[in-house]
Amino acid sequence: MISNLRLAKMARKIVPVVLAFIIVLPSGLNLQATASSNASSTDEQAGSSTNGTATFNERKYVQYLSEYEGAARPDQEIVLEAANYSHVEGHGFEKLDQYEGMDGVSLLTGESGKAEWSFQVDEAGLYHLSLLYFPIEGKSSAIERGLLIDGERPFREAAFLQFDRIWNNQKEQVVQDNQGNDLRPKQVEKPRWSEKAFQDSDGYEDAPFLFYFTEGEHTITLESTREPMVIKQLKLFQKQTPLPYDEMVEQYEAEGINPAEGQLITIEGEHSTAKSSPTLYPLSERSSAAVSPYSASKIKINTIGGFNWRLPGQWMEWEIDVPETGLYKIAFKSQQNFVRGIYSTRKLTIDGEIPFQEMERVAFRYKSGYRLDVMGGKDPYLYRLDKGKHVLRLEVSLGEFAPLIREVEDSLYNLNDMYRKILMITGTKPDEFRDYQLEKKIPDLLTVFKSESDRLKVVAKQLVELSGQSSDQEALLKTMALQLDEMVEKPDTVPRRLGAYKTNTGGLGTWVQQARQQPLEFDAIYIASPDKKFPKKGMGLGAKLKHEASTFVTSFFTDYNQIGNVAESDDQRSVTVWIGSGRDQANTMKAMIDETFTSLTGINVNLKLVNMGTLLPATLAGQGPDVAMQIDNDIPVNFAMRNATVDLTQFDDFEQVKERFRSSAVVPYSYENGVYALPETQTFNMLFYRKDVLEELHLDVPQTWEDVSNLLAVLSKNHMQFGLPVVAQAAVQGQNIPPNSMYATLLFQNGGQFYRNGGKESDLDSRVGIETFKQWSEFYTDYKLEREYDFANRFRTGQMPIGIADYTMYNQLSVFAPEIRGMWGFAPVPGTLQEDGSINREVPSGGSAVVMMKQAGDKDAAWEFMKWWTSESTQTVFGREMEGLMGAAARYPTANIKALDSLPWPVADYENLKEQFEWVQGVPEVPGGYFTGRHLFNAFYKTVVGQVEARESIMDYVQYMQDEIRTKRKEFGLPQ
Repeated sequence: MISNLRLAKMARKIVPVVLAFIIVLPSGLNLQATASSNASSTDEQAGSSTNGTATFNERKYVQYLSEYEGAARPDQEIVLEAANYSHVEGHGFEKLDQYEGMDGVSLLTGESGKAEWSFQVDEAGLYHLSLLYFPIEGKSSAIERGLLIDGERPFREAAFLQFDRIWNNQKEQVVQDNQGNDLRPKQVEKPRWSEKAFQDSDGYEDAPFLFYFTEGEHTITLESTREPMVIKQLKLFQKQTPLPYDEMVEQYEAEGINPAEGQLITIEGEHSTAKSSPTLYPLSERSSAAVSPYSASKIKINTIGGFNWRLPGQWMEWEIDVPETGLYKIAFKSQQNFVRGIYSTRKLTIDGEIPFQEMERVAFRYKSGYRLDVMGGKDPYLYRLDKGKHVLRLEVSLGEFAPLIREVEDSLYNLNDMYRKILMITGTKPDEFRDYQLEKKIPDLLTVFKSESDRLKVVAKQLVELSGQSSDQEALLKTMALQLDEMVEKPDTVPRRLGAYKTNTGGLGTWVQQARQQPLEFDAIYIASPDKKFPKKGMGLGAKLKHEASTFVTSFFTDYNQIGNVAESDDQRSVTVWIGSGRDQANTMKAMIDETFTSLTGINVNLKLVNMGTLLPATLAGQGPDVAMQIDNDIPVNFAMRNATVDLTQFDDFEQVKERFRSSAVVPYSYENGVYALPETQTFNMLFYRKDVLEELHLDVPQTWEDVSNLLAVLSKNHMQFGLPVVAQAAVQGQNIPPNSMYATLLFQNGGQFYRNGGKESDLDSRVGIETFKQWSEFYTDYKLEREYDFANRFRTGQMPIGIADYTMYNQLSVFAPEIRGMWGFAPVPGTLQEDGSINREVPSGGSAVVMMKQAGDKDAAWEFMKWWTSESTQTVFGREMEGLMGAAARYPTANIKALDSLPWPVADYENLKEQFEWVQGVPEVPGGYFTGRHLFNAFYKTVVGQVEARESIMDYVQYMQDEIRTKRKEFGLPQ
């Protein structure tokens, strides 16, 4: 009995101590568990770096090359005929004889599959690899292949080998509209046989990749990841290094090559004969008198390049006809007022060869306005050119900035990795008064901070040395380094500085993205004999003053809203179309209209670029268009109620046109047995996930919401987040809020609907509607998920390694976050498990539409235009043109089913997209339906923030929805 009392007393003393100890060190225990799991994860990754699914764990090229430093460079050439493959896997392979003028047999490779070749290496060492290929018609994007040697990926970059398509103007002469303005030349493919060495698609390596082969038998495998092409041969070889200019001069003298005399050759920049991308179309420059041809009032196609010509690997070619053999100097009339603090770099080749070493990295420094860039400066370089035709190519290169940008990108990845480790302990909102002892729980914390600080300081210093001036380019690097130093000095302040740390790493990511951009605009290329002066017309002060005066005067007489040809006669059939997007899109559309619509139908289109917010007042005033494009989903039906839009079902061929779209795309435009718009775009949600972070946490991509609940527990333990679609207020006061896509997803998956009785009542007060609202709000009340956030930034840092977002986020991430390339993917959204064991993955769709206004004078002509615009061929061409115009970030989410199939998605990603598309549902629009999104939002905040029970909130606000629907139906004379 006494001993029991003693034990009880001891327990009362010990238990509080133990509890206190546990309370103080919970995250330390978590961290140990996490660290041990991470350690086992790392061991597994190290053993499976070549399994194809974990490219983010593979070594990089720099590490690979360092392993073979000092290896021999055998002067041997090994040619592998593509048709003599040892093994193929997949479909789409075909042997082609005498293809496009190429002797012998070639091999057609499709968008997917693998081809393998076996060969013998007689002498071990480092070799370059090249491919002789023909870019057959595909989906207009660059061809991409992955490389395996002896069944393994040699290094990470070998998974992303790119091979260019070749583009040029469709017509040799520039076409004008009936206002006297030049029209932008359409870019079309001009395929030809090309040989390209395997090189870094990110541009961090100037020279082609080197691959190490031991003596003996080897295999090379090419895996198709995007676009088809025909291959003739692969070649192992040694690329010759060009001589320095001084040695080339000695060679000129030894061969007796003399300077040419009395020659000046001018090539207009816009007359490029080939380019690697459709984005490199000729431009119109109206801000300078130095360009040729010049006009102060009209649009003239007179330059090329600009901001479009900025990504490493992009190239353009010009043809030069040299009248006599000799030595010539070269100059470019260029403008580089895009990037301050670094210079744009180009690699210059003539007939495929670099003339001398200095032309590997040609610097175009920052300066306002046009100037003459003479190669070699005051003492110009001389180039040997034989009589006849030559091809001059300029290719974007990162040059001396490449290693610096790569260093910052590596540093960014390490800092983001450290940020995730800190989050696992402190969470996103650390307690300022708590000592987390981070330096003890993360042993390498201060070491990493110190080494990354030193690295960023070195890069900042080298940046100033290269550019010759201080700039904002190096300011951010110094800021980040300073913060790291302060955190090393005072580790206890790290939790307090976490917000600023995250902001600076985000800025560092933007820095990497911008530093890789090397824009440059050209007006002309001059090739002259040494005795000739280069022309400088239009560069003087007088020309500039005259230009400014002329543009000011002509601005009073120019209608900048009109795009392209304008109907000039009253007896011509014409349609007035309003578009609310950018001028580039409008110009592209107008060029397509003139080329493939007006020329075939005889119907003129007056295309006007306007703010679509003016559509309602313009329609009320009788000044609106015949057709309005790119309008929100809620507008067609709301205008139809007020008899302002046309019911398209009255046209005989409407049912055939409707077949172009999924039925879900037409739902928002259907009202009282009529359809009042045609879909242009259709978007829906996908599940985005970080492969590296999920693997680190031993998590699988969730298939159901039950899986999501389990995943949330692990993410919460590690202070990471799951992103649900943002619950945001209207961007502009009075703007309609569509029903939240997450609520709509759960509602559809649970078998619910938004309205009942043909749209006469809201169905959100049904059992399914209420239970769905409760399920949705619990994500925020029970799991404390974020309501509003920047998904792209949090996904990039790994703070939110998985989330649901509109599928167009794919485009943004492809361009926005190059440092996590290959480390993320997207899949269909999690679904609801059904009784039969299947998974319902239904999601709502959004989008935009084209609508015909009631006041249209020639409704048949307007219908012809709408049919043309939403057709497969037009939507495909427009989608490719947009991507060609602005890059992958502008991939067009067309609603046309067949046109979407034709856009340049990587095969594996598009399969996921198509799988989700089968589950897409439309959200109907009804009179008073604008209250649905608005009050669903109010009910959500009343529950999540006001802590009112979910059932009570939704029932209260559904009453407002019912009243508004009833009021509007009465107002428009509809049955109750």
